[in-house]
Amino acid sequence: MQDLVARIHQALPQTQCSRCDYPDCLSYARAIASGEADINQCPPGGEEGVSRLAKITGQAVRPLNDNNGFEGPVTVAIIDEAWCIGCTLCIKACPVDAIVGTNKAMHTVIESACTGCELCIPACPVDCINLDSVSGQQTGWQAWSASQADTALSRYTARQTRLAREDAEHNERLEAKAQSKLVDVGAASHYTDPAVLDSKRAVIEAVLARAAAKRAAQTK
Repeated sequence: MQDLVARIHQALPQTQCSRCDYPDCLSYARAIASGEADINQCPPGGEEGVSRLAKITGQAVRPLNDNNGFEGPVTVAIIDEAWCIGCTLCIKACPVDAIVGTNKAMHTVIESACTGCELCIPACPVDCINLDSVSGQQTGWQAWSASQADTALSRYTARQTRLAREDAEHNERLEAKAQSKLVDVGAASHYTDPAVLDSKRAVIEAVLARAAAKRAAQTK
């Protein structure tokens, strides 16, 4: 099964656009391998993508599912600098970290890294992001190279690693804060009633226990 998932995953364009109804290309590959999803749900891969998946899975070639979108040219996102308010929502939405900028400062797209996933467009509250076609009349795998797919996957994987690390660091800070309060609940609270302090102590202990259980589950 894992070998099948890997071969299917390698045949996908790695745009991470979620138009296949799954959160990323790997999730879609797993769904195809398990029989949960059809092979015609990836618009960026187009008809050639369906053919590749058909060969790998032994299934019959079929037209793209219109419910997932249509095959089209490769596009990149363009931010209208005059309207950008620096909210960072598009940065958070981009699956390959192709948008750079800081809070309350103008953002810009790294065009060479953009996969045209379109996820930044609904995230923008001022509608200042448009798509620009960069492949002319070419569509699907005729317009999207294997090297571009490899770059997109590498950037997506790096982003997932960064987010996991930042989440772990955030949780560590919260846990350390909870541990410090547990050392002396009375000093950390304006309450003096022993019953209330015991209740707060129990709440903190429960939070720490859940954090420990979550860490243990992640290491399995």
